[in-house]
Amino acid sequence: MKVKYIYPLLTLVFALCFVYAGAQTPHKGKKPAAKAVKTAKKKTGKPAKAKPTIAQQKTNAKSLGEAVSKVKVDTTKKMNPNGGSLSEEIVVTTAYKPVLADAVKIRINPDLEDKTPFKAPLTYFPIDKRLELNTAIKPLSAMKRPAERDSDLANNYIKLGLGNLKTTYGEAYFDNGRDQALQVGGYIKHFAQDGTLLDQNSSKEQAGVFGKSIGEVNSLSGRIDYNYSSNYFYGYDQLNPPPSLMVNKQHFSTIGAEGELAKNYEDVPNDFTYAFKLKAYKFSDAYQAQESNVVLSGFLNETIHQFYAGVSGSLDFSTQKDSLYNYNNSLIRANPYIKFQGDNYKIDAGINIVDQFGYTSSLHIFPAVRLEFQVVPKYVRLFVEAKGDVNKSSLLDFYSTNPFLGQDVNIKNSVDQLDLAAGLKGTIAPGLGFKVTVFRNQVKDMPLFVSNFNFAQGYNRFQVIYDDGTAKVSGLTGELDYKASEDVDIFGRVEFKDYQMSTAAIQPWNLPKFKLTSGTILHISDKVDIKGTLLIRGSALDPNPIKAGSTTPTTISSFVDLSGGVEYKATKRISVFVNVNNLLNGSNQTWLYYPDYGFNIFGGVGFAF
Repeated sequence: MKVKYIYPLLTLVFALCFVYAGAQTPHKGKKPAAKAVKTAKKKTGKPAKAKPTIAQQKTNAKSLGEAVSKVKVDTTKKMNPNGGSLSEEIVVTTAYKPVLADAVKIRINPDLEDKTPFKAPLTYFPIDKRLELNTAIKPLSAMKRPAERDSDLANNYIKLGLGNLKTTYGEAYFDNGRDQALQVGGYIKHFAQDGTLLDQNSSKEQAGVFGKSIGEVNSLSGRIDYNYSSNYFYGYDQLNPPPSLMVNKQHFSTIGAEGELAKNYEDVPNDFTYAFKLKAYKFSDAYQAQESNVVLSGFLNETIHQFYAGVSGSLDFSTQKDSLYNYNNSLIRANPYIKFQGDNYKIDAGINIVDQFGYTSSLHIFPAVRLEFQVVPKYVRLFVEAKGDVNKSSLLDFYSTNPFLGQDVNIKNSVDQLDLAAGLKGTIAPGLGFKVTVFRNQVKDMPLFVSNFNFAQGYNRFQVIYDDGTAKVSGLTGELDYKASEDVDIFGRVEFKDYQMSTAAIQPWNLPKFKLTSGTILHISDKVDIKGTLLIRGSALDPNPIKAGSTTPTTISSFVDLSGGVEYKATKRISVFVNVNNLLNGSNQTWLYYPDYGFNIFGGVGFAF
């Protein structure tokens, strides 16, 4: 037994002996025995400071037991607490002798493994957020579209078709495929028709290549295009056929190129953005008309929170020549501006400075102001604007609008002195967007297309004249786009215009006052798509000076043109299509004595690879 247990054991033995001895009633005349016990008790009061050995402890315990056993206690003299004496005498002849067993070593190894569980310190972060009771139905999160597999992608596409009126049609597109840094491709288009009238035929061909490289900071894009179109001068008065007609062939050829350097968009505050574009083309016709144009444009913009400041501008150099002239017609534009944008408003304030030089020189400063304000949050915005600009006369634009123009087209730039507009735009129902604009423009030297016929010589061309003064054009335009679902899209645009010419003898020749264009795209299923277009054009006037002695202009009747098409995807690679133009088979005249093609239908197949 270990030493640390000896002292408690001795104390226990001593306490038992003392209690047993004190419980006996002492006998009369036996007080000395009590002293002996007291004396023995004193001898065992405090243990020695030096720690005894195990053998010494055993010897001391044996001697103490023998000493206690010799003490005789007389209990006869013990008085009753109530005043009487005990009726029974008890004499103790033998004292209790405790026997201690030998110490036994506990053969158990101590468990040294620390089994105290680890408690991580707890840190509390109270959330400073107000409790909100929001019982409204929350919108569902948009479901992500499954990723498209590369095997399903088709980078190239070819369409070929044939139809009545000797229609031939073809398109082809080529692309390098999916690449986040580089896109390269090209296209080829062809469309030709022969009308029901003599020498009524036309054709259009287009070809081009394009590319775009996206870097870490900037993106570089460019393209080269070639356009070729041809037609004949087939127009004449069907009620009074001329004895002879100059049915010559006209064709237009345009080759152009452009390149653009732009900084990539970054969603960072106070971003500085810029872009620069270089564009050029060369135009010529079947005779002597030629035009060359080079335009360098760009902008610099600095964003500071909701504040934008910047400048945009362009250098526009042109040369235009024909058999009777050779002009240098160039412009320099600069448009400094500041913009403010908030949740409910947007303000653009600036000026447009235009310097015209070449065959004529002039300097103009126009306002360039636009304001938008949210009148119905998230639905309707009110906008007003005031602007002006110089519209450069271009042979390419003139012949593209009216391919039946004669030679030596008159060149004169028109000026939009002040264009005022106001309107509303926004969404009035889910998927239903609209825009309504009322405007009033002041145009100086407005160009007009008029007939210049001389059927006595078989001449049936048009020419360009100008209203020498300031004409006022007022009107209203409305746009509507209803996207009921991913499968139904209906759109339309309507225009109402009123012209007040500055010259009394001039009317808004060949300019209709009403025009409506609309269309629809229906996705019937994964295999069938239907599209349709509607054009309603109001009547127009032409001076028609061929009628001797007549001062009444000729009216070009209004017309309705309805077209449509259906495409069926037989497989993932092969599709079949049918297109129908002029479903009503009307003798529509966009230009006097030049009716458009009648009912025509063509169809074919498409193949993706």
